[in-house]
Amino acid sequence: MSSNEPRVALLAGASGFVGGYVLDSLLDAPDFSRVFAISRRPLGREHPRLANRIVQFDKLESQLKGGQCHVAFCCIGTTMKQAGSEQAFRAIDHDLVLSFARAAKAAQAQRFVVVTSAGADPRSKNFYLRVKGEVEQALEGMGFQSLDILQPGFLLGWRRGELRPLELLATAFMPLVNPFLGGARAGLRAIPARTVAAAVLGAARSGRRGVYRYNYPALRQLADSRAVRR
Repeated sequence: MSSNEPRVALLAGASGFVGGYVLDSLLDAPDFSRVFAISRRPLGREHPRLANRIVQFDKLESQLKGGQCHVAFCCIGTTMKQAGSEQAFRAIDHDLVLSFARAAKAAQAQRFVVVTSAGADPRSKNFYLRVKGEVEQALEGMGFQSLDILQPGFLLGWRRGELRPLELLATAFMPLVNPFLGGARAGLRAIPARTVAAAVLGAARSGRRGVYRYNYPALRQLADSRAVRR
């Protein structure tokens, strides 16, 4: 396939904080001719290049069977509070992510771009970070030609249709803390969700093969690079 040939994108998590911005970027990107966004409920959006596939997540792989894409984007994620238990959290942030990755692999995705978390480590004592690390480790073993793992810290911005008082407070406070997070701690800096979404698109356009991880400084660079093909 020519590097200038429009590509087909497969996106999971388009109803989420980062995923919503990723969907916006993909629909505005001239190098993607079609965007298949999967969700449990209709996204309520219309666009000539958007196909919203409604699926049952426990049957995701079978319901996506037969599809094809060039790049798969995974923005699936929840919180411990939303999930309600460690088991439910793991079912989404680990099991569902890997199920989507297998579906993307079957759809011949050459590149898989996934958003996880700063500090992800399969050996972490923190359950959240351990699950994120375990899913990264599992994705590495799936043999994608290109695997981009984005590891943002606290996400800044306003969620669509949802108000979280603690996040509003943190959005105002965290930018004041960022300058004090330098060196090895720079990856923990808070970052706007829009910037992460721009970095997702930048990763898809990088042309790199192999496995790459990106934390705060690299995410900023990727976000700046997304304009290459606009």
